[in-house]
Amino acid sequence: MAAGIRYPFETPPAEGEAITVAPGVLWMRLPLPMKLDHVNVYAFDDGESWTIVDTGFDTKRTREIWRDLMAGPLEGKPVARLLVTHHHPDHVGLAGWFQTEFGTELITTRTAWLSARMLTLDNQELPTEENLTFWRQAGMEVATYTKRSQERPFNFADIVTPMPVGYSRIQEGDTLEIGGRMWDVRIGNGHAPEHACLFSRDDELVIGGDQLLPSISPNIGVYATEPMADPLGEWLEACERLSAYARADQFILGGHKLPYTGLPTRLKQLIKNHHSGLERLLDFLETPKTAHECFPPLYKRTIGEGEYGLALVEAIAHVNHLYLAGKVTRSARENDAWEYCVKESVDGRGN
Repeated sequence: MAAGIRYPFETPPAEGEAITVAPGVLWMRLPLPMKLDHVNVYAFDDGESWTIVDTGFDTKRTREIWRDLMAGPLEGKPVARLLVTHHHPDHVGLAGWFQTEFGTELITTRTAWLSARMLTLDNQELPTEENLTFWRQAGMEVATYTKRSQERPFNFADIVTPMPVGYSRIQEGDTLEIGGRMWDVRIGNGHAPEHACLFSRDDELVIGGDQLLPSISPNIGVYATEPMADPLGEWLEACERLSAYARADQFILGGHKLPYTGLPTRLKQLIKNHHSGLERLLDFLETPKTAHECFPPLYKRTIGEGEYGLALVEAIAHVNHLYLAGKVTRSARENDAWEYCVKESVDGRGN
C-alpha cells in the first residue's frame, strides 16, 4: 500500500447490493466486459428522491441490475437526478435511459454532453478514411492494420442509449446541492475533456470520477477526431491545479477500484508517473521511432491485442506532448508513419 493512501472499505459491494460509505451515500458497482471489469456508481439521498452518479454501459444486464438496485437499496424512491462525471460509455451509457424511462434530470458539463450526444449519432460499419490515416501515421503494424481496416469498429451507440435533447450544465466554480451537502465543482481534463469532480464543503467527500483514481492511472489518449491534441499536457495541468484543493483526510469516491483517502499523495503519484514516462521516452527517442514503436519505454510489458488500442492512443499522447513542447522532431516514413526523434541542441538532448 502506497504511503499516505488508505482504503477504508477493503471489499466492494456485490452485484445488486450497496455499501453505505457516508451518511446518505451508497456505493454500488456495475460489471464491465473488459479487463477493468467494473465501474463504481453512487447514490446520494435527497430525502424524497436520489441523485445518482454515473450509470455503467447500456446492456440488458446493467438495466436489470439498476432495476434491482432501485427496488432494493434505493428503497423504491425515484432517481430524480443523474450526475455524469464525463462522457465515456461506462459513465454515461444509461443516461438517456434514465431520462426517458424515469424522467431523471441529467447534470453534466457541456463538453461531456456534446461529446456523448455527438458520438451516439456517429455510426460506422467500417473504419473511416480519417481513422485509417490516423493508424498509419501512428505506425500501426501491418497485420493489425489490415485486420482492423476490415472490421466493424466500436461504435459509441453499441453501449450508450440515445440521448434526448436537454441537460443541466455545470462548470468550474459552480456549487451544487446533493445529498444534503453543498459541493464545489472542479473541472479536470486529459482523460476526458471537462471532467467534473465535486468537493464537498460540509464533510470530507470528493466525487472523483476517473480523474482521481487510486491504484491505476486513467488512459490519456489521442484520437482521429483531434490528431494533434495534447491531452497529456491537459492532464498534468489539471492534476497540478486540483492539488490546491486536495487534503489528506478527504474520502475520494472514484469511478473504479476502491474509495480512498490520501489525495495529495495520489496526485503527486499521477503527475510523477507521466513525467517519468516522458523521461524514459526521451531517452528512447535518441533514434527515430513511431508511436507504435514507443510501447517498451512507456509500458515496460507486453501489450496484448485487447489492450492495443488504448496503448496506441496513449503512446500518441506522449509523443504529441513532446513534439508540441518542441522536445522532439518528426518526419514521415514512406508508409505515412510519423517517426519522432529528440531534437538536436547544444547538449545533444534537446534540453
